[in-house]
Amino acid sequence: MLQQLATSGTSGLSSNEAAARLERHGPNEIREPEGRTPWRMLLDQFSDLMIVVLVAAAIVAGSVGETSDAIAIMVIVLLNGLLGFAQEYRAHRAMAALRRLAAATARVVRDGSVRDLPAALLVPGDVVVLEAGNVVPADLRLVETFALKVEEAALTGEAVPVEKTAAAIADEALALGDRINMAYRSTAVAHGRGVGVVVATGMQTELGRIAAMLQGSRTEKTPLQRRLARFGRWLAAAAAAICATVFVLGLLRGEPVLHMFLTAVSLAVAAIPEALPAVVTIALALGARRMVAQHALIRRLPAVETLGSVTFVCADKTGTLTQNRMHVEALHVRTGRLLPSEPLPACGGAAEHLLRALALNNDAQRTADGAVRGEPTETALLEAALAFGRDPARLAADAPRVGELPFDAERKCMTTLHRADASILVYTKGAPEHVLARCSGWWPAQGAEAFDAADVSRTAEAMAAAGMRVIAFAARRLDALPADLSSDAVESELLLLGLAGLIDPPRPEAAQAVAMCRSAGITPVMVTGDHPATARAIATRLGILGKGDGVLTGRELAELSPEELRRVAPGVRVYARVDPAQKIAIVAALQARGELVAMTGDGVNDAPALGRAEIGVAMGRIGTDVAREAADMVLLDDDFATIVAAVREGRRIFDNILKFIRYTMTGNSGEIWTIFLAPLLGMPIPLAPIHILWVNLVTDGLPGLALAAEPAERRVMQRRPRPLTQSVFANGMWQHIVWVGLLVGGVTLLAQAWALRSDVHAPSMAFTVLTFAQLAHVLAIRSETESLFAIGPFSNRLLAATFLGTAALQVATLYVPFMNEALQTQPLPAHALALAFALASVVFVGVELEKLAIRRGWLPREG
Repeated sequence: MLQQLATSGTSGLSSNEAAARLERHGPNEIREPEGRTPWRMLLDQFSDLMIVVLVAAAIVAGSVGETSDAIAIMVIVLLNGLLGFAQEYRAHRAMAALRRLAAATARVVRDGSVRDLPAALLVPGDVVVLEAGNVVPADLRLVETFALKVEEAALTGEAVPVEKTAAAIADEALALGDRINMAYRSTAVAHGRGVGVVVATGMQTELGRIAAMLQGSRTEKTPLQRRLARFGRWLAAAAAAICATVFVLGLLRGEPVLHMFLTAVSLAVAAIPEALPAVVTIALALGARRMVAQHALIRRLPAVETLGSVTFVCADKTGTLTQNRMHVEALHVRTGRLLPSEPLPACGGAAEHLLRALALNNDAQRTADGAVRGEPTETALLEAALAFGRDPARLAADAPRVGELPFDAERKCMTTLHRADASILVYTKGAPEHVLARCSGWWPAQGAEAFDAADVSRTAEAMAAAGMRVIAFAARRLDALPADLSSDAVESELLLLGLAGLIDPPRPEAAQAVAMCRSAGITPVMVTGDHPATARAIATRLGILGKGDGVLTGRELAELSPEELRRVAPGVRVYARVDPAQKIAIVAALQARGELVAMTGDGVNDAPALGRAEIGVAMGRIGTDVAREAADMVLLDDDFATIVAAVREGRRIFDNILKFIRYTMTGNSGEIWTIFLAPLLGMPIPLAPIHILWVNLVTDGLPGLALAAEPAERRVMQRRPRPLTQSVFANGMWQHIVWVGLLVGGVTLLAQAWALRSDVHAPSMAFTVLTFAQLAHVLAIRSETESLFAIGPFSNRLLAATFLGTAALQVATLYVPFMNEALQTQPLPAHALALAFALASVVFVGVELEKLAIRRGWLPREG
């Protein structure tokens, strides 16, 4: 490698050569893409068709003198534009966080001497010196290692520091986490020291590749945005058709041209639910606020609703489904497994010495407050000794350490020597195959007992297949401290004590969360950079991997074409040893099959997939800044189970938005049927333009906004997610709008016909019945299937208050003199008002009967 890069391991590059290479390769920095200006981002927020329709409605309303309606619409449009701008602007912060990961300085060999240089000046061929605590400044091919371990969890998902070596590796197709002779930019040196030669800088590093993928990630519209866009197109066409039809019919009846123009325009404006963007925004904002209390921070408001439509959750293993801390899962001695709750077996003292070795052959420390600090594996071993009641301080006092052979990647062992009475006690731990090769038997009661190394190896392999990292422990006694502390002299003729199996254990609540995902029709998938055996074991324990489900490694995935991956992706439940680009390919394959994907993760390696998925979920405690900035939602407690609560909230919000659409479009339908049918029945048009705008702004708006606070349906998590292509008018919505709209129009026209034959002001009667009918309707549609009396009339107190307030305002339009003049109404006699209440209640009864039919199965709907 040194020859290929034309450099020297002892003197490094010359200053002149480094300057030339810097000119050729550029600085060792992560480049930010050229983005749109903030003004351009802001203007683009107003190009959506629904927004254009609303702006047109505001212009028309303003032109006919309805300035208050026009102002209300424009305020709503402006607020939504500002929210969209804020959502887009956050993407730039992900790149800034990625830049902050870079090491500020690096120790480099230049002109034959070691010096500290800004990391941005590194070039391919530079020789870099690494020590514990350093952040790796570029991608390095290691040429010297001394017990070097590198923390790569943020880049590869590996839960423990990776042991590094300078030896060459023949296999060029290894996954990122298996390239143990490489050190990658932004990873941290956890232990030891080393020397490496720079092979890639800037955007050519693995971190740079991730940055490029982040820059190229697409921002897809959420399911709600896509549905509302289709809804907006439908509304634009419907409003134009309604306007033309009503205008022509009025002229044919001989109505004044100006009056019909105002009526037609008012009706067309009324057909558009101006409050819909406000309801959506309020519903999402209230949902985001509720979710903070459940430890989920929403970074992008549409993500709240998107969660409710998720069909696949691709979860990173380390720190998301697991606790991101190593734990001793099993201790095996010759006679079986050790358990803290049971007496130690009689195996010649091997069990006791194994527990002592856990504490004494260990560099982790117990602090004054009882916490254990140190390298994750060492910490787990010391905690296991504590769990068995062994006091590390007392053991160290009884058998003080007098010598040691540190771990290195070639021996794969660590040995400590302790003075115990008149002898020296040697404890060795390491990889089973290396420790067993140095053992001559089991630790005995009297003399060494022969042992079957192959049998022990099978036990170790079974533990590894269960996802554990296996460490073997052995010991020997020496009469005195040897003068030669070489490996050959000390680590020979060892006697085996036993095996320790470590694992990053699943979170206690993760299995239940996975089960709840399945009951909600959501498929959980594990996507990790960790080893296949570990991933399979954890996925099986959590219920992610079942009989017949597939496991795919990064190497196998690399051999698949995009089409082949799309074909097999639905059956795969575990992806192991995958790199960042493959995570994006997995998300893309599922999206190509029409799935809506949530991706969870905490590392830098997760950020591109978090950006590509419809919703990215980052960890708040252990997550990196890059992952959090790329995500739509951050779990403040790093708890996978919080996602289930977020899904429930997302479904509740989407249900409530649909309830608002059902309410407002049915009311608009009633208004249209009233004006359309009145001339055909030989009656004058009962509603003035001001009546239509009042209903649209007050009767539709206030109760409709209160629907955003409606509690979740009881079976909200026992149904499958709504298909992405499903219209907002699906599941009986359009039929409800038509028939209930006809019912509203029918009772309104019936009230007008009665008033025309009585001594009652017909427009006031029709206006009042229309308003009360819509209020009756909002009470009835609070649940899609359950009766109002089953869910409780006051379970949504905000809606109850707005119902009473709107009813009071409507009564005021009849009996307050200045409102009579403004709204062209007259007081109704008591019997007429009572009749208005009775006719409006017909709508409530009709919708309750519809829900009864759904519950009985006569009208099948999705629950």
